[in-house]
Amino acid sequence: MDLSIVIVNYNVKFFLEQCLHTVLKAVDQLEAEIWVVDNQSTDGSVAYLKPLFPTVSFIENQKNTGFGAANNQALERCSGDFILFLNPDTLIPEDCLLNCLHFMRSDPNAGALGIRMLDGSGVFLPESKRAFPSPIRAFYKLIGFSALFPRSPRFNRYSLGHLSSTENHVVDVLAGAFMMISKPVLEQTKGFDERFFMYGEDIDLSYRIQKAGYTNYYFAGSSIIHFKGESTRKGSMNYVILFYNAMLLFVQKNYRGTKAGFFGFFIQAAIILRGLFSAFYKIGVYPFKKWAKNRIFDKNRAESLVILTKFEENHSKIGKNNTLVFRESDQFSWKQIIQKVEELSHSGAQFRFQASNSLSIVGSDSKETEGEALAANIIS
Repeated sequence: MDLSIVIVNYNVKFFLEQCLHTVLKAVDQLEAEIWVVDNQSTDGSVAYLKPLFPTVSFIENQKNTGFGAANNQALERCSGDFILFLNPDTLIPEDCLLNCLHFMRSDPNAGALGIRMLDGSGVFLPESKRAFPSPIRAFYKLIGFSALFPRSPRFNRYSLGHLSSTENHVVDVLAGAFMMISKPVLEQTKGFDERFFMYGEDIDLSYRIQKAGYTNYYFAGSSIIHFKGESTRKGSMNYVILFYNAMLLFVQKNYRGTKAGFFGFFIQAAIILRGLFSAFYKIGVYPFKKWAKNRIFDKNRAESLVILTKFEENHSKIGKNNTLVFRESDQFSWKQIIQKVEELSHSGAQFRFQASNSLSIVGSDSKETEGEALAANIIS
């Protein structure tokens, strides 16, 4: 078998529905299997999705075991030459997996591959390529310097902001949202460390793959959409604390002596500063506060809807008052949809997505905001 795909789900059934539609298109020319591990979702995910996707294998957990443990559950049953760990809030183009497998097979030293990711508004996600964390890199990230100076090799070294997003690179860390790894490498590195419940497990596995003598690649030959924001809010203190704990565990595992001590000091200082920023934000004096309006998708917005069912070159009249519903069809492939979303990323419009014959529509306006899902019959 060419490929085994593992997706861990937790209460995002509509996003996973769209994801599975794209995955089935992408494996059409491959010998592949798809595993969904449900971590005790309470939204009826399995009951909703099983009838829609009879060729997908579901594992139903009776408790939320965490991201790494759930992936390892399916990994034990995978028989593909390569394993793709994929998030449920992603959309992938039809030729994505073929291109990735071709790249991996062309380099016998390739251990793992990550991919170019866009958020739900078509903006490149910097976590697509990263360096290993260090005390100062973690400090810059947590206090916000990396966001203020995204192309700086000093302040945004963690996200390798100085490297082009449109070219392939050898990198340190791959995002767990899309992580393709050869089966022998996973057997050698023993999969994910289950002590990482959420965040950091992809950094740890990337580190062990490198230590085993293999190369991690960022692959720009294909782009996917990763909606983000479907679990912990990226800007919230809860996220900061989870990220901090994950980094601390990574340090305790892999760093020793003075470096580990400095790492702990810098991260704790960053947590305190981030807490102060959050407090200032709430009272309206944080100087970098971003104002956003959450628009509710309902029938009353019908006049602002632009439903796209085919690829068109000119959308000059589309603006911030429009909501574009990209409907995949025979005339409008996922590859074309993702390309169009990136082209229109600065239009100010909102984007929503629907696979052909699917029962839902999904979207997210940025990695900082909660995604939106609705039944397709709201608009016809």
